[in-house]
Amino acid sequence: MICRRTELGRRIRHRGIAVLLAAATALPVAGTAAAVPSGAPAPGGPETELVPGVAPGPSQPWQIDTPDQMLPPKVYRPTKREDSVEPGDAAKGTYDLIEYVPLGDAVARVSCSKQAGPYQRQVERWLKRKVDGKQSAADCKAIRAFQKKYKIKPAIGFAGPVTWSRMMLISARKNPNSAKKCPVRTYRVACVDLSRQLTWVQKGSKVVFGPVPMRSGRAGARTRSGWHTVYWKHKNHWSTLYNQPMPYAQFFDGGQAFHAVYGSIYTTVGSWGCVNLTLPDARKLWDVLKKGDRVYVWGRRPGT
Repeated sequence: MICRRTELGRRIRHRGIAVLLAAATALPVAGTAAAVPSGAPAPGGPETELVPGVAPGPSQPWQIDTPDQMLPPKVYRPTKREDSVEPGDAAKGTYDLIEYVPLGDAVARVSCSKQAGPYQRQVERWLKRKVDGKQSAADCKAIRAFQKKYKIKPAIGFAGPVTWSRMMLISARKNPNSAKKCPVRTYRVACVDLSRQLTWVQKGSKVVFGPVPMRSGRAGARTRSGWHTVYWKHKNHWSTLYNQPMPYAQFFDGGQAFHAVYGSIYTTVGSWGCVNLTLPDARKLWDVLKKGDRVYVWGRRPGT
């Protein structure tokens, strides 16, 4: 969801648009800025600090890839009072397994979709059917059976992101690291598998959290691969770029973090680079990971 330079909303509301404009003009061209250490002054000094979340104005439209995406949020030590506030629960039904289906199929309320879904080949492969990316009556029947078994709605045989994600989770439950893609260490490692859109935490060969489904960065804003470190945890973080909550945020690389979203993580479009989780999963992960723990990211999100 939101994964660029962010900080708690209450800390920036007193700053005006003029401050943003002053900072924006001082920023380097997108893609040329190096990540700055936590606590480093913003370009132009403290009086011209960039305030993401305030629109640049009609003459300066939003940039798709701003330097903020690479820069870390402002790090500070939350008070005990602030940390005592637990993020609110998501609305009932938020994380139900509701499949994305074509508008035409939804309107017509078809019993079996004739269209190939965005995950057609992956679903065919998992079901051990002929992998040709084409929807057949037999394919639809097999997909529908799977959807009904795992209570994915509507069960019309469309190979969408929810169906594919559930298949990945089922395959990984017993041993998510069977392919040995995530390095085994004596300390905790948060494993982020972009190819299967799964994350878990292991210590040695023992899985201490997950695996759980997640949503990583979209094309143009991919979650960065390789080794990272959890450098800041902020339970009630707020993205000031899009004015959206990032509960249970655990930052591991610049503006990229594990955090919950109050919406479905099963979309064909990814986040802006963060690892999005359901609120219950993000809450559990919050208690597992500590500052200084390592994160390893590999693979590639389908479609990116």
